[in-house]
Amino acid sequence: MNKTSRLLGKLAQASTTTTSVREMNKFPPVTTPMLPPKSFDGKVALITGGGTGLGKGMATMLSRLGATVAIAARRLPVLEATANEIMNETGSTVLPIKMDVRDPEAVKAAIDHLEQAHGLPNIVINNAAGNFISPFERLSPNAFKTIVDIVLNGTANVTLDVGKRLIKAGQGANFLAITTWYAEMGSGYVVPSACAKSGVEAMTKSLSSEWAKYGMRMNIIAPGPFETEGAFKRLDPTGEFTAQGKKKIPVKRFGEIEELANLAAYMVSDYSSFLNGEIITFDGGEKRAYSGNFNGLDMVPQEQWDMLENMIRTTNKKSKL
Repeated sequence: MNKTSRLLGKLAQASTTTTSVREMNKFPPVTTPMLPPKSFDGKVALITGGGTGLGKGMATMLSRLGATVAIAARRLPVLEATANEIMNETGSTVLPIKMDVRDPEAVKAAIDHLEQAHGLPNIVINNAAGNFISPFERLSPNAFKTIVDIVLNGTANVTLDVGKRLIKAGQGANFLAITTWYAEMGSGYVVPSACAKSGVEAMTKSLSSEWAKYGMRMNIIAPGPFETEGAFKRLDPTGEFTAQGKKKIPVKRFGEIEELANLAAYMVSDYSSFLNGEIITFDGGEKRAYSGNFNGLDMVPQEQWDMLENMIRTTNKKSKL
Protein backbone atom coordinates (compact mmCIF):
# COMPACT_ATOMS: atom_id res chain seq x y z
CA MET A 1 0.00 0.00 0.00
CA ASN A 2 1.52 3.40 -1.02
CA LYS A 3 1.56 6.58 1.10
CA THR A 4 -1.44 8.10 -0.68
CA SER A 5 -3.60 5.01 -0.09
CA ARG A 6 -2.64 4.96 3.58
CA LEU A 7 -3.49 8.63 3.92
CA LEU A 8 -6.87 8.15 2.25
CA GLY A 9 -7.69 5.39 4.71
CA LYS A 10 -6.68 7.53 7.70
CA LEU A 11 -8.69 10.50 6.47
CA ALA A 12 -11.80 8.41 5.93
CA GLN A 13 -11.44 6.89 9.39
CA ALA A 14 -10.79 10.21 11.07
CA SER A 15 -13.71 11.87 9.37
CA THR A 16 -16.47 9.52 10.53
CA THR A 17 -17.75 12.16 12.93
CA THR A 18 -17.84 14.94 10.35
CA THR A 19 -20.83 13.75 8.35
CA SER A 20 -22.83 16.93 8.01
CA VAL A 21 -26.31 17.36 9.37
CA ARG A 22 -27.50 18.36 5.91
CA GLU A 23 -27.13 14.70 4.79
CA MET A 24 -29.45 13.42 7.46
CA ASN A 25 -32.77 14.82 6.28
CA LYS A 26 -32.61 14.74 2.50
CA PHE A 27 -34.83 11.67 2.23
CA PRO A 28 -37.66 11.98 4.75
CA PRO A 29 -40.11 9.06 4.66
CA VAL A 30 -43.66 9.39 3.38
CA THR A 31 -45.85 6.94 5.25
CA THR A 32 -49.33 7.70 3.95
CA PRO A 33 -50.94 5.25 1.48
CA MET A 34 -49.63 5.66 -2.06
CA LEU A 35 -52.51 3.97 -3.89
CA PRO A 36 -56.05 5.35 -4.14
CA PRO A 37 -58.64 4.34 -1.54
CA LYS A 38 -60.50 1.10 -2.26
CA SER A 39 -57.73 -0.15 -4.56
CA PHE A 40 -58.22 -3.63 -3.10
CA ASP A 41 -61.99 -3.72 -2.66
CA GLY A 42 -63.16 -7.29 -3.26
CA LYS A 43 -59.64 -8.71 -2.96
CA VAL A 44 -58.49 -11.33 -0.44
CA ALA A 45 -54.89 -11.24 0.75
CA LEU A 46 -52.96 -13.91 2.67
CA ILE A 47 -49.85 -12.76 4.54
CA THR A 48 -47.63 -15.22 6.37
CA GLY A 49 -45.76 -13.83 9.35
CA GLY A 50 -48.55 -11.29 9.45
CA GLY A 51 -48.84 -10.73 13.18
CA THR A 52 -45.82 -8.49 13.72
CA GLY A 53 -43.21 -6.34 11.98
CA LEU A 54 -43.26 -6.04 8.21
CA GLY A 55 -46.12 -8.51 7.90
CA LYS A 56 -48.30 -6.46 10.20
CA GLY A 57 -47.38 -3.30 8.29
CA MET A 58 -48.34 -4.83 4.94
CA ALA A 59 -51.56 -6.22 6.40
CA THR A 60 -52.48 -2.79 7.73
CA MET A 61 -51.79 -1.09 4.40
CA LEU A 62 -53.83 -3.57 2.35
CA SER A 63 -56.65 -3.39 4.88
CA ARG A 64 -56.66 0.42 4.66
CA LEU A 65 -57.04 0.07 0.91
CA GLY A 66 -60.06 -2.21 1.18
CA ALA A 67 -58.70 -5.77 1.13
CA THR A 68 -59.97 -8.61 3.26
CA VAL A 69 -56.74 -9.77 4.89
CA ALA A 70 -55.83 -13.12 6.42
CA ILE A 71 -52.76 -13.03 8.65
CA ALA A 72 -51.07 -16.33 9.43
CA ALA A 73 -48.41 -17.39 11.93
CA ARG A 74 -47.85 -19.83 14.77
CA ARG A 75 -48.90 -17.63 17.70
CA LEU A 76 -52.67 -17.24 17.53
CA PRO A 77 -53.00 -14.78 20.48
CA VAL A 78 -50.58 -12.39 18.74
CA LEU A 79 -52.51 -12.74 15.49
CA GLU A 80 -55.82 -12.09 17.22
CA ALA A 81 -54.50 -8.94 18.90
CA THR A 82 -53.09 -7.68 15.60
CA ALA A 83 -56.31 -8.46 13.72
CA ASN A 84 -58.39 -6.53 16.25
CA GLU A 85 -55.99 -3.59 16.15
CA ILE A 86 -56.08 -3.38 12.36
CA MET A 87 -59.86 -3.82 12.12
CA ASN A 88 -60.41 -1.07 14.67
CA GLU A 89 -58.24 1.23 12.57
CA THR A 90 -59.45 0.37 9.06
CA GLY A 91 -62.92 -1.14 9.40
CA SER A 92 -61.98 -3.97 7.00
CA THR A 93 -62.10 -7.67 7.83
CA VAL A 94 -58.89 -9.25 9.14
CA LEU A 95 -58.86 -13.02 9.73
CA PRO A 96 -56.23 -14.47 12.09
CA ILE A 97 -55.22 -18.03 11.14
CA LYS A 98 -52.86 -20.26 13.10
CA MET A 99 -50.35 -21.75 10.66
CA ASP A 100 -46.94 -23.37 10.94
CA VAL A 101 -45.53 -22.97 7.43
CA ARG A 102 -43.07 -25.81 8.05
CA ASP A 103 -45.92 -28.34 8.25
CA PRO A 104 -47.75 -29.02 4.95
CA GLU A 105 -50.78 -30.39 6.81
CA ALA A 106 -51.01 -27.28 8.97
CA VAL A 107 -50.76 -25.15 5.83
CA LYS A 108 -53.55 -27.16 4.20
CA ALA A 109 -55.82 -26.74 7.24
CA ALA A 110 -55.15 -22.99 7.33
CA ILE A 111 -55.91 -22.52 3.63
CA ASP A 112 -59.06 -24.64 4.03
CA HIS A 113 -60.15 -22.21 6.77
CA LEU A 114 -59.46 -19.17 4.60
CA GLU A 115 -61.18 -20.63 1.54
CA GLN A 116 -64.30 -21.51 3.52
CA ALA A 117 -64.44 -18.08 5.15
CA HIS A 118 -63.55 -15.75 2.26
CA GLY A 119 -62.57 -17.77 -0.80
CA LEU A 120 -59.16 -18.27 -2.34
CA PRO A 121 -56.68 -15.41 -2.03
CA ASN A 122 -56.01 -12.98 -4.87
CA ILE A 123 -52.79 -11.94 -3.13
CA VAL A 124 -50.23 -14.12 -1.34
CA ILE A 125 -47.32 -12.53 0.52
CA ASN A 126 -44.71 -15.02 1.70
CA ASN A 127 -43.21 -13.15 4.63
CA ALA A 128 -42.64 -15.83 7.30
CA ALA A 129 -38.98 -15.78 8.30
CA GLY A 130 -36.45 -16.89 10.86
CA ASN A 131 -32.90 -15.63 11.37
CA PHE A 132 -30.19 -15.15 13.97
CA ILE A 133 -26.49 -14.30 13.95
CA SER A 134 -23.92 -17.03 14.54
CA PRO A 135 -20.57 -18.16 13.18
CA PHE A 136 -21.33 -21.02 10.83
CA GLU A 137 -19.10 -23.45 12.73
CA ARG A 138 -21.15 -22.92 15.89
CA LEU A 139 -24.40 -24.03 14.26
CA SER A 140 -25.93 -27.43 14.79
CA PRO A 141 -27.48 -29.24 11.82
CA ASN A 142 -30.87 -28.63 13.43
CA ALA A 143 -30.27 -24.88 13.68
CA PHE A 144 -29.52 -24.74 9.95
CA LYS A 145 -32.53 -26.93 9.15
CA THR A 146 -34.88 -24.79 11.24
CA ILE A 147 -34.17 -21.64 9.24
CA VAL A 148 -34.38 -23.43 5.89
CA ASP A 149 -37.64 -25.11 6.94
CA ILE A 150 -39.28 -21.80 7.84
CA VAL A 151 -37.98 -19.63 5.03
CA LEU A 152 -37.55 -21.88 1.98
CA ASN A 153 -39.70 -24.94 2.70
CA GLY A 154 -42.38 -22.79 4.33
CA THR A 155 -42.61 -20.56 1.27
CA ALA A 156 -42.76 -23.64 -0.96
CA ASN A 157 -45.49 -25.23 1.20
CA VAL A 158 -47.72 -22.16 1.06
CA THR A 159 -47.07 -21.47 -2.62
CA LEU A 160 -47.73 -25.10 -3.61
CA ASP A 161 -50.95 -25.44 -1.63
CA VAL A 162 -52.45 -22.13 -2.74
CA GLY A 163 -51.14 -22.45 -6.29
CA LYS A 164 -52.68 -25.89 -6.85
CA ARG A 165 -56.07 -24.63 -5.64
CA LEU A 166 -55.87 -21.53 -7.84
CA ILE A 167 -54.99 -23.58 -10.91
CA LYS A 168 -57.88 -25.96 -10.26
CA ALA A 169 -60.27 -23.02 -9.78
CA GLY A 170 -58.98 -21.16 -12.85
CA GLN A 171 -58.17 -18.13 -10.71
CA GLY A 172 -55.10 -15.93 -10.97
CA ALA A 173 -53.23 -14.25 -8.13
CA ASN A 174 -50.28 -12.03 -7.31
CA PHE A 175 -47.51 -13.58 -5.20
CA LEU A 176 -44.88 -11.54 -3.38
CA ALA A 177 -41.91 -12.89 -1.42
CA ILE A 178 -39.92 -10.90 1.13
CA THR A 179 -36.23 -11.79 1.06
CA THR A 180 -33.08 -9.70 1.64
CA TRP A 181 -30.36 -8.22 -0.56
CA TYR A 182 -27.69 -10.50 0.89
CA ALA A 183 -29.50 -13.44 -0.71
CA GLU A 184 -27.72 -12.31 -3.88
CA MET A 185 -24.43 -11.16 -2.35
CA GLY A 186 -24.04 -13.73 0.43
CA SER A 187 -23.18 -12.80 4.00
CA GLY A 188 -21.21 -14.34 6.81
CA TYR A 189 -22.85 -15.02 10.18
CA VAL A 190 -26.34 -15.43 8.67
CA VAL A 191 -25.53 -18.32 6.33
CA PRO A 192 -28.75 -20.34 6.85
CA SER A 193 -30.85 -17.27 6.06
CA ALA A 194 -28.76 -16.38 3.01
CA CYS A 195 -29.12 -19.93 1.67
CA ALA A 196 -32.85 -20.11 2.32
CA LYS A 197 -33.65 -16.65 0.96
CA SER A 198 -31.66 -17.27 -2.22
CA GLY A 199 -33.70 -20.44 -2.68
CA VAL A 200 -36.91 -18.45 -2.32
CA GLU A 201 -35.68 -16.03 -4.97
CA ALA A 202 -34.82 -18.87 -7.36
CA MET A 203 -38.23 -20.48 -6.85
CA THR A 204 -40.13 -17.22 -7.25
CA LYS A 205 -38.28 -16.21 -10.42
CA SER A 206 -38.76 -19.69 -11.88
CA LEU A 207 -42.49 -19.70 -11.20
CA SER A 208 -42.87 -16.25 -12.72
CA SER A 209 -42.35 -17.98 -16.07
CA GLU A 210 -44.02 -21.29 -15.33
CA TRP A 211 -47.23 -20.03 -13.71
CA ALA A 212 -47.85 -16.84 -15.69
CA LYS A 213 -50.05 -18.91 -18.01
CA TYR A 214 -52.37 -19.45 -15.05
CA GLY A 215 -52.71 -15.73 -14.41
CA MET A 216 -50.21 -15.64 -11.56
CA ARG A 217 -47.48 -13.02 -11.16
CA MET A 218 -44.45 -13.60 -8.92
CA ASN A 219 -42.24 -10.83 -7.54
CA ILE A 220 -39.85 -10.18 -4.68
CA ILE A 221 -38.89 -7.34 -2.37
CA ALA A 222 -35.37 -7.55 -0.94
CA PRO A 223 -35.44 -5.07 1.96
CA GLY A 224 -32.56 -3.46 3.74
CA PRO A 225 -32.83 -2.61 7.44
CA PHE A 226 -36.27 -1.87 8.84
CA GLU A 227 -36.34 -1.58 12.60
CA THR A 228 -38.70 -4.31 13.78
CA GLU A 229 -38.47 -5.54 17.36
CA GLY A 230 -38.16 -9.27 16.72
CA ALA A 231 -35.57 -9.13 13.96
CA PHE A 232 -33.37 -6.54 15.61
CA LYS A 233 -33.28 -8.43 18.93
CA ARG A 234 -31.95 -11.50 17.14
CA LEU A 235 -29.60 -9.74 14.72
CA ASP A 236 -28.33 -6.90 16.94
CA PRO A 237 -29.01 -7.99 20.53
CA THR A 238 -26.76 -5.31 22.05
CA GLY A 239 -27.90 -2.50 19.75
CA GLU A 240 -24.23 -1.77 19.07
CA PHE A 241 -24.42 -2.01 15.28
CA THR A 242 -27.63 -0.06 14.71
CA ALA A 243 -26.16 3.45 14.84
CA GLN A 244 -23.14 2.42 12.77
CA GLY A 245 -25.44 0.78 10.25
CA LYS A 246 -27.33 3.99 9.58
CA LYS A 247 -24.09 5.84 8.79
CA LYS A 248 -23.25 3.30 6.07
CA ILE A 249 -26.56 3.71 4.24
CA PRO A 250 -26.40 6.49 1.63
CA VAL A 251 -29.77 7.97 2.70
CA LYS A 252 -28.53 7.90 6.33
CA ARG A 253 -31.60 6.26 7.84
CA PHE A 254 -33.44 2.96 8.14
CA GLY A 255 -36.65 2.31 6.27
CA GLU A 256 -40.09 2.86 7.74
CA ILE A 257 -42.45 -0.09 7.66
CA GLU A 258 -45.11 1.96 5.87
CA GLU A 259 -42.68 2.65 3.05
CA LEU A 260 -42.21 -1.05 2.42
CA ALA A 261 -45.96 -1.60 2.79
CA ASN A 262 -46.59 0.99 0.08
CA LEU A 263 -44.17 -0.74 -2.28
CA ALA A 264 -45.70 -4.14 -1.51
CA ALA A 265 -49.21 -2.81 -2.11
CA TYR A 266 -48.18 -1.51 -5.53
CA MET A 267 -46.48 -4.77 -6.47
CA VAL A 268 -49.55 -6.91 -5.66
CA SER A 269 -52.00 -4.44 -7.22
CA ASP A 270 -53.40 -4.29 -10.73
CA TYR A 271 -51.30 -1.15 -11.30
CA SER A 272 -48.23 -3.38 -11.63
CA SER A 273 -49.67 -6.04 -13.93
CA PHE A 274 -46.62 -5.79 -16.24
CA LEU A 275 -44.21 -6.51 -13.36
CA ASN A 276 -43.31 -10.19 -13.14
CA GLY A 277 -40.26 -12.16 -12.01
CA GLU A 278 -38.45 -9.15 -10.55
CA ILE A 279 -36.51 -8.48 -7.37
CA ILE A 280 -36.85 -4.93 -6.07
CA THR A 281 -34.02 -4.07 -3.68
CA PHE A 282 -35.42 -1.57 -1.17
CA ASP A 283 -32.58 -0.54 1.09
CA GLY A 284 -31.72 3.15 0.77
CA GLY A 285 -28.73 2.23 -1.39
CA GLU A 286 -27.14 -0.01 1.26
CA LYS A 287 -26.21 -2.85 -1.12
CA ARG A 288 -24.49 -0.48 -3.53
CA ALA A 289 -22.64 1.22 -0.70
CA TYR A 290 -21.25 -2.07 0.56
CA SER A 291 -20.25 -3.27 -2.90
CA GLY A 292 -18.04 -0.32 -3.85
CA ASN A 293 -14.43 -0.53 -2.65
CA PHE A 294 -14.04 3.25 -2.40
CA ASN A 295 -17.51 4.24 -1.15
CA GLY A 296 -16.04 4.85 2.31
CA LEU A 297 -14.44 8.01 0.93
CA ASP A 298 -17.87 9.59 1.21
CA MET A 299 -16.80 10.46 4.76
CA VAL A 300 -13.84 12.59 3.66
CA PRO A 301 -14.75 16.30 4.13
CA GLN A 302 -14.86 18.45 1.00
CA GLU A 303 -12.10 20.76 2.23
CA GLN A 304 -9.62 17.87 2.31
CA TRP A 305 -10.11 16.88 -1.32
CA ASP A 306 -7.89 19.74 -2.61
CA MET A 307 -5.08 18.50 -0.38
CA LEU A 308 -5.61 14.90 -1.51
CA GLU A 309 -5.66 15.90 -5.16
CA ASN A 310 -2.38 17.78 -4.77
CA MET A 311 -0.77 14.81 -3.04
CA ILE A 312 -1.92 12.43 -5.78
CA ARG A 313 -0.60 14.79 -8.47
CA THR A 314 2.74 14.98 -6.66
CA THR A 315 2.90 11.20 -6.44
CA ASN A 316 2.11 10.89 -10.15
CA LYS A 317 4.84 13.37 -11.09
CA LYS A 318 7.42 11.50 -9.02
CA SER A 319 6.45 8.19 -10.60
CA LYS A 320 7.26 9.63 -14.04
CA LEU A 321 10.81 10.60 -13.09
